[in-house]
Amino acid sequence: MAAGAIASINQLWQSIRREAEVAIECDPVLGRSAAIVLDHPDFASAVAFLVGQRIGASEPDRSRFTRAATEAHGAERALVDAAACDLQAIIRRDPAITGFLPPLLNFKGYVALQAWRVSNWLWRQGRVDLALMMQSASADQLQISIHPSAAIGTSVFLDHGTGIIIGALVAIGDEVTVLQNVTVTRHRDDPRRAPRIGRGVYLSAGAMIVGDISVGDFAKIGAGAVVTSDVPSGCTAVGTPARLVNCAEAAM
Repeated sequence: MAAGAIASINQLWQSIRREAEVAIECDPVLGRSAAIVLDHPDFASAVAFLVGQRIGASEPDRSRFTRAATEAHGAERALVDAAACDLQAIIRRDPAITGFLPPLLNFKGYVALQAWRVSNWLWRQGRVDLALMMQSASADQLQISIHPSAAIGTSVFLDHGTGIIIGALVAIGDEVTVLQNVTVTRHRDDPRRAPRIGRGVYLSAGAMIVGDISVGDFAKIGAGAVVTSDVPSGCTAVGTPARLVNCAEAAM
């Protein structure tokens, strides 16, 4: 089934299982990794297991984080739906990827995002210590740090992932793409207000957005740009400090 035709989590899961079976047949070296898929009854349990395995540095931590993810998925089905949307978003936006299995097993940005979804659920349940422990583990093992109190939509793609920092209270909309070494966080002089990133925004490598700043829907932030003021919807911000370009085209 083509990626764009996936209509349900069950169909997505069956597609992933078929990819795993083919991968094992074509290359036995992949057997152990792909078997992770075949060893689990559904998408939610596979994602929970991957979260625990990737961010846990020891067996007790891996078990602890897997249990937390399993509990979160069971309590809030929207987390599983979001994980499915995030995986399909990778297929739509990364032309180098043609199947679901490689990003599921290998893309640390995807796993870090699902670990954040679990930590955010824990945060909302008042289990702050475990939530922060998961954030720390993800930062240590995956080099991606997302505060549990942040708010992130669905169909989000953390491409490459290394060095991404998303701070407390940051709000990120649906369909956002974030490349490596991006920082989105509050300013120390005004810790009550954090950046707000709209739908469909593209944050290029090395971009920095700090403080009480709004980035409108479908805006683009150029590589290495330092954003010090609001970016209207559809505009592109480049440079240090960032200046706006292409806003006229966006308004047409």
